[in-house]
Amino acid sequence: MLKTMNHDSFLHTAIHAAREAGAILLHHLGDLREIEVKNAQQFNLVTEADRNAERRIVDILLEAFPDHGILGEEGGVHNPDAANKWIIDPLDGTTNYTHAFPIFSISIALESDGVLQVGVIYDPMRDEMFSTERGKGAFLNGKRIHVSDTPRIEKAMLVTGFPYNIRENPDYCYERFIGFLKEAQAIRRLGSAALDCAYVAAGRLDGFWEVALQPWDKAAGHLLIEEAGGRVSDFSGAPHDIYLLPFLGSNGRIHADMLRVLEDAKSLVISMKERT
Repeated sequence: MLKTMNHDSFLHTAIHAAREAGAILLHHLGDLREIEVKNAQQFNLVTEADRNAERRIVDILLEAFPDHGILGEEGGVHNPDAANKWIIDPLDGTTNYTHAFPIFSISIALESDGVLQVGVIYDPMRDEMFSTERGKGAFLNGKRIHVSDTPRIEKAMLVTGFPYNIRENPDYCYERFIGFLKEAQAIRRLGSAALDCAYVAAGRLDGFWEVALQPWDKAAGHLLIEEAGGRVSDFSGAPHDIYLLPFLGSNGRIHADMLRVLEDAKSLVISMKERT
């Protein structure tokens, strides 16, 4: 069980794996030989860099902890019944990466008996390592970080991402985006959900919402925001489950306002449909 082992060894191993994966991504950047699509809409991409980076991460983790499980975006599930499970995104921001647009990251988290314990998000372009352990705070390159103190949504700079099936407008995606456009000071779109979370944790951004994120997109970021003093929930305000799609993370101070905007946009659409 996790409680009988040294937490530091988990974190140090995750950091080492993330740096190794980052070196692989930088090696392939701008020189990709294989770009494949993973869905019929031709938007969800995978490259040899994703696969090579994930393979290296998995090798490092399983060499150190052979009885652990793995949930990876590209490699699927290994040892699914293990009490300790690593959740891996070897390249978060693949579309950016295929265009040599320098915003992408590696995300690695450890879940033990359903509880997130360790999280690492690495930006190899800027050599920024965001890291956290449950109960020990959040850090950027070894320095403690905190969420912002922005008190109101009208002064907030928010960030979001769009799902691959946005043209189907899942979960009132368009309406919610417009709602935030009307209320927030600014909205950004980085293209890497893991970095969105890391930037909220570091106080660079005040809040992040997205209607459809997979566990590997947000597991490390979830813990990072909480340990930096922020709040994470679903769109109803209930505790967030990384295995369900909606995600809302903020500095905590603007969380209620963000929940209101999300609900108001949905309610308006429902009301208009009922009238027609």
